[in-house]
Amino acid sequence: MRALTLVRMASRTPPLPHARPRPGKGAPVVGTVTRGTTNPNRLRRMDRWIAAVHGAALRRADDPMAVDLGYGAAPWTAVELLVRLRAAAPRTRVVGIEIEPARVAAARPYEREGLVFRHGGFEVPVPERPLLIRAANVLRQYDEGEVAAVWRQLCARLAPGGLLVEGTCDEIGRRHVWVALGPEGPRTVTFAARLGSLDRPSDLAERLPKALIHRNVPGEPVHAFLRDFDRAWAAAAPYAAYGARQRWLRAVRDLTADWPVTDSPARRRQGEVTVAWGALAPRGGPGTH
Repeated sequence: MRALTLVRMASRTPPLPHARPRPGKGAPVVGTVTRGTTNPNRLRRMDRWIAAVHGAALRRADDPMAVDLGYGAAPWTAVELLVRLRAAAPRTRVVGIEIEPARVAAARPYEREGLVFRHGGFEVPVPERPLLIRAANVLRQYDEGEVAAVWRQLCARLAPGGLLVEGTCDEIGRRHVWVALGPEGPRTVTFAARLGSLDRPSDLAERLPKALIHRNVPGEPVHAFLRDFDRAWAAAAPYAAYGARQRWLRAVRDLTADWPVTDSPARRRQGEVTVAWGALAPRGGPGTH
């Protein structure tokens, strides 16, 4: 898990993150410290998706800046994000933000041109609005009721045309699910996997982000989606003779008859499928009105 968590506020208003005074000057730090474990190359699938779908926006900007929010006890994910984004948009800068000052101090030796580390939390303490905020494995251990408030706070920090990517993956990056949000709110949900690791698409349910993981029950859209995906996967079993990728492509093709799949065949070949948020949004949950 990453190094940010929230404290539920005892009130009838939507829960907000816990704020603590920042040493010295500046806005309060929003969030509290968790164990912050991470691994090298863990977020490669998410990073490659971001570079593919958001690279053009980064290239168009005069001074594109991205935030790795809650990078954890080691700075590997921020270092890797810089490399992957610069392959798509060479002028991109990355700011790694962590709420534990000791982790920021430990990361400072890894700073280089285009990469710096800062102490902070969900307030995103940078002077400009970022064009990208990546918050991977940050909300996993939070209460579901806190998600909407965090999303609103982070989306409010985005630059026009900016993107927030919030989601969860396993410890070595084989299975991911993430939500993409713009300044207006949630847009899509992406499921991504090393296809050889899957017995069935619903194996990804254990990596659903906090907004969805407790809604994988009968009557909720995400449960129906994974059920239908498993059925399409089973129907595509003959394609397994040509490899897991061909079986995945066939299953996703069949899935598009009933679900608003928004990505291109090229992305699906990477072991991904992206669905409009409105089709999977929990009933009465985050991102619904």
